[in-house]
Amino acid sequence: MVSEQIKNIISAALAEDIGTGDITTQATVSPKKQGRAQALAKDGFVVAGMEVFEETFRLLDKSIKVKKLIDDGCRAKKGDVIAEVAGSLSNILQAERVALNLFQRMCGIASLTAKYVEAVRKTKSVILDTRKTAPGLRILDKMAVRIGGGQNHRTGLYDGVLIKDNHIEAAGGITAAVTAQRKRLPHALKIEVETKNMREVKEALTCGADIIMLDNMTIDAMKKAVDFVAGRALLEASGNVSLHCVYDVASTGVDLISVGELTHSVRAADISLKITG
Repeated sequence: MVSEQIKNIISAALAEDIGTGDITTQATVSPKKQGRAQALAKDGFVVAGMEVFEETFRLLDKSIKVKKLIDDGCRAKKGDVIAEVAGSLSNILQAERVALNLFQRMCGIASLTAKYVEAVRKTKSVILDTRKTAPGLRILDKMAVRIGGGQNHRTGLYDGVLIKDNHIEAAGGITAAVTAQRKRLPHALKIEVETKNMREVKEALTCGADIIMLDNMTIDAMKKAVDFVAGRALLEASGNVSLHCVYDVASTGVDLISVGELTHSVRAADISLKITG
């Protein structure tokens, strides 16, 4: 089932695109004409967002039928037919761009995530996303990360504690920030603290941080932090992580690796929708 939040995202996107009416389709395609179309993979990728793709057509016209041929999490090859769409050609054409935009982005995120997950498969590290998502699309971006085999960091500012450098500066230091947070912390939440050197790692551990983020540290510095912390807190590597270096980062022994690239600048998968009759 597609949630109301996702339906609202799709509805807003359709309204943005169609506006007062699709003047091209209204002039060239009879609203009574029925037809079929196929969603075609133009390169290889991990499929993600099939329900979102389907729901986009259904929100515009409940009579449109979408037959899903490749499930989320499975790989599509160039030339594969991913789905078939049947119904009013006029409405199919009006929903086409929104359906593809959302679907292509999700497939791109899932595909890149899968590459990162595979790169660290022989280590204990877990690949996480960040809050660097497209505004308004976070729920879809994070869903795509999960489909690609990664895990989600906090959803937003409301469901996870991450004391970053600016919080530390404003609070008067790591210890002061953690102490203040403890006084207001819901029992179920853990405290994560961003650090940039070993002095800060030691302070974060001493004052009881549950997760210590190693921000933009070198491989050698991360190894030293792993040895020092010795399992007394979870360690998360963050900053300038790429496919080129992620295995080296994971090999330091960190527990978590957060990757902004998964969502902030991902390349959308190449998918086209072709009328077939």
